Amino acid sequence: MKDKIIIKLKKKICHYSISIKEALQLIENNNEGFLVCVNDENKVLATLTDGDIRRALLNNYNLDDKIVDIYNMDFAFLSKDTSFRKMCTVFKSKKVDFIPIVDAENILINIITKKQFHLMLLEDIDFDIHFDFSTFDKETLEHEIYSRPWGFYKSTILSSHEQSKIIVIFPHSELSLQEHKRREEHWIIVKGKGRIILGESMLDAYPGQHVFIPKGCKHQIINTSDENLLFTEVQLGDYFGEDDIIRYSDKYGRKIKGK
Repeated sequence: MKDKIIIKLKKKICHYSISIKEALQLIENNNEGFLVCVNDENKVLATLTDGDIRRALLNNYNLDDKIVDIYNMDFAFLSKDTSFRKMCTVFKSKKVDFIPIVDAENILINIITKKQFHLMLLEDIDFDIHFDFSTFDKETLEHEIYSRPWGFYKSTILSSHEQSKIIVIFPHSELSLQEHKRREEHWIIVKGKGRIILGESMLDAYPGQHVFIPKGCKHQIINTSDENLLFTEVQLGDYFGEDDIIRYSDKYGRKIKGK
């Protein structure tokens, strides 16, 4: 497992003796924006980012110069003894987007990026220096805004056990009357007002209201006002795909159950 991780990290590693031009090519190929610089024994000597190279070129270095003249020897690193508190503190720095993980002899074991650290926490995975962080899906933290006939939404978190969204419903628009088989939902109304259908009940929607929607419960939210209705949605379950939406009625002509 350890050797497999090092093989996967190969594109993020460079020998300390290469030129700036060679480093630029490696960074272009790995699409990460950084390299960890090692010697012949795979001991970590420094780090190098595209920002380091950009600053060097502005200071009249040329592409044939060696990276040893410009790389960063004052870098953060982790080991098996690093505490969770220290990891959080290090990654709080805006200057730190990745950290090499080394053993007692400063030999590279792994590399973890800030996004991978966040995903590790969201997936409730205990920190392991030999974990294959490349298995994390970057898209979990990088979601687009999706347009719908009633407004739009943006997922803020998506993990194996939960998803959260910011949902905006345009004036006098509404979600379909629907239910879900594999997830429950928790809504908190943030802004605006409207009506909520929850099973056989009708509720007013107002800022600060919390609504729990169990699995299999028909529900709908309707914006009855002249301003946007904004709410947060937390989904808990084992599946969060759009095909778990079972519609019973829809203002916009989308497919409903049995038709």
